[in-house]
Amino acid sequence: MIVDWPQGFDEWLDHLEVRADQGDRRASRQLALVTAELQVLARLREKPAVETATLRRVRQRRRYEIWRLSHPYEAGVAMRVICWFSDEDAVVVAAFAADKAKAGDVFYDQIGTKADAIIDQYRRESRRS
Repeated sequence: MIVDWPQGFDEWLDHLEVRADQGDRRASRQLALVTAELQVLARLREKPAVETATLRRVRQRRRYEIWRLSHPYEAGVAMRVICWFSDEDAVVVAAFAADKAKAGDVFYDQIGTKADAIIDQYRRESRRS
């Protein structure tokens, strides 16, 4: 599976890498977890047909069916990558990621609206290129 993402995700990932490189242990752990979640996406051969412990549909979605990746429980950190599987080809877009441990349930309250906007922007940009 080809994994792609919008500029905002790229900037967030770059910032996380800089913090990790500067010795921020929390950022290093967050980066390792997000990297592992992105690797799960890259290993997929097609859009999942069933949910797993790592990959689940997001119930709070709006227009697009979105999925979230998570990792086994780890005290104090709950990294989630939100993604959308394109119908045009074998592309999955990592829309955004966040540490749900800090945001709590508020994270899911706004997820559908945020994902829709990011996916719409990605689709507009990919049509231009």
